[in-house]
Amino acid sequence: MTAIEAPAVDLAERARMRRRRLERIGAWVLPAIVVGLSILGWDWVVRANEIPHYILPGPGRVASQLVEDWGLLSAALLVTLKITFLALATAVVVGVGLATLFSLSRWVEMSFFPYAVILQVTPIVAIAPLIFIYVESPLVGLLICAWIVAFFPILSNTTLGLNSADHNLRDLFAIYGATKWQKLRYLQFPSALPYFLGGLRIAGGLSLIGAIVAEYVAGTTGTGGGLAFRILEASYRLNIPRMFAALLLIALAGVAIFGATTLINHLALRRWHESAVRRET
Repeated sequence: MTAIEAPAVDLAERARMRRRRLERIGAWVLPAIVVGLSILGWDWVVRANEIPHYILPGPGRVASQLVEDWGLLSAALLVTLKITFLALATAVVVGVGLATLFSLSRWVEMSFFPYAVILQVTPIVAIAPLIFIYVESPLVGLLICAWIVAFFPILSNTTLGLNSADHNLRDLFAIYGATKWQKLRYLQFPSALPYFLGGLRIAGGLSLIGAIVAEYVAGTTGTGGGLAFRILEASYRLNIPRMFAALLLIALAGVAIFGATTLINHLALRRWHESAVRRET
């Protein structure tokens, strides 16, 4: 490298580092600005039109209601999150297990995959009443409903990943006499990991949606009710600020779940997979 080329390389590297630094800052600052402007616009609309709080509360009223009802809403949030995470964990165990069976036997996949598709395309609000008729425990019924919603992305993505292992490497494993389990452990599971993590990010949000929808259908009442019940209760009492406070908690929970699954994806893939390795250009 000549003396003239070296400064040019240094300038290009500094430009890349500056661009990366700006992107890191923008990833946090730009969403915060949009949220702040949205809240200011919401508050202006309520004040300018003198909208009563029982029709559309302002952001300040919602925040004060959230603080006032924190004990009630936080307990409901824990109930909803309990259903959400139990459903997500069950979806991961069952989905990965079935995907592994599908990869081991094409006949098993052809036999059972259509039923997984049927569960996915059938609206949960249509089958939830039947579930609550035949299942005595409300908790188990809620868990089944949320699991049905979250199950298919894990199954389909993991199955796709297991079947997407490089065929040349498959042939190499066959040449060296590897068993099916050795192929799964050393070839197919690593190949399927990015697909599984992509499905996990989708299933995380869907499990929360499934839990909320199931609570609506079940009409869970009393101290064990989740956020969906608190929203229904507030609507019956025309306590619109409490409704908005509960919706805010649901939205924040969804963002937190997505952030957690995205972090897991980054930590698992950052050192080796092309989708997570930092780009140099």
